[in-house]
Amino acid sequence: MVVFIKDARFHAFHGVMEQERKVGNEFSVSLSVDVPYSEGMKDDKLEATVSYADLYAIIAEEMKNPRNLLEAVAISIGNRIISEFEEVSSGSITIVKVHPPISGISGEAGVTHYF
Repeated sequence: MVVFIKDARFHAFHGVMEQERKVGNEFSVSLSVDVPYSEGMKDDKLEATVSYADLYAIIAEEMKNPRNLLEAVAISIGNRIISEFEEVSSGSITIVKVHPPISGISGEAGVTHYF
């Protein structure tokens, strides 16, 4: 079973440029985690899975901690999820800087971390 969050939006202060650390930027975060099937899922029991509200809380907390690298943010989120939810066997997180301050890039830039 895959539990996911797609396109959660945050205003955060990640980046190596001074302006990014002062003004911030808009980020989009998408996460998916693999959770083994259990009979409790069929029986409609919340404790049989991982709540996406709990996953979102971890993402939101980590996005508040400014870092130079999006890689560091993604790794920290992945490590917390693996350590806090023993039922999660693997997953991936994608963090996108919606308006990267790089001349010539009119789209987005980001990272994906598999854990």
